[in-house]
Amino acid sequence: MIILGCGYIGQALAQRYRARGEPVLGVVRSAERATEVERAGARALQRDLAQDDLAPLEPAGQQVFHLAPPPNDSDEDPLTAHLIDAFERHGHPRRLVYIGTTGVYGDCGGAWVDEDWQPRPSVGRSRRRWDAEQRLRRWSQASGAELVILRVAGIYACDRLPLARIRSAQPVVRAEEAPWSNRIHAEDLVTICLAAMERAPAGAVYNVCDGQPSTMTDYFCQVADAAGLPRPPQIPLAEADGQLSAGMLSYLKESRRLSNRRLLDELGVSLRFPDLATGLAPCF
Repeated sequence: MIILGCGYIGQALAQRYRARGEPVLGVVRSAERATEVERAGARALQRDLAQDDLAPLEPAGQQVFHLAPPPNDSDEDPLTAHLIDAFERHGHPRRLVYIGTTGVYGDCGGAWVDEDWQPRPSVGRSRRRWDAEQRLRRWSQASGAELVILRVAGIYACDRLPLARIRSAQPVVRAEEAPWSNRIHAEDLVTICLAAMERAPAGAVYNVCDGQPSTMTDYFCQVADAAGLPRPPQIPLAEADGQLSAGMLSYLKESRRLSNRRLLDELGVSLRFPDLATGLAPCF
């Protein structure tokens, strides 16, 4: 098993596979990450996936998870392009599961969105992911390698909550003006990744979320309540430009409610944390 971009989720995947006694190669960019991968029980390979020689991957016939984010300096993903070139040179994997983003759908006006919705990414980070999806589809069709695409919503876990932001009383948009957003617990994401590798039909695309959309404001308020902290102050959307970060503002420009019905029906996954309240309960 090869895990490209073996960070937070990749290391959790590695631990699951190692618990089964399966060998895992985790590919990372930094020495610090390599040490973390080794602590997770996997073999680490330090490489810049966007430009280094990738012959040591020995990808031919392997199963590969691609979690590596693209460089953020264009609307294309040169990392995935370089990776595909490496496959052409050194052998194609048998199956690749790409962990992308639901951001490829862009702003959907709060509509319910399934996997048949036409992607229209509106910001650079999502356009790069859409570029990667299209490159990987062309590669899969040309090479015969199996491809599965996971479009992942916002990831949360007990050690990935916005507690510092809440404690500093940074504002959120008023609940009645806040757009819809979607989430998945990290542990459920790992379970879904395993299921996708093991039994998803080749060519499948899945929305990875808990199917219980809410607003970003509701998310911050639920976390604050669970942690016993004051809820963040709420401001009108018209005042957001002067008070919120550029990253947060970009999320406020998109609204969609994601269906996970295909995921549940085809992969037969049972979510351990089917909603935010269940996911937050063990944290405090």
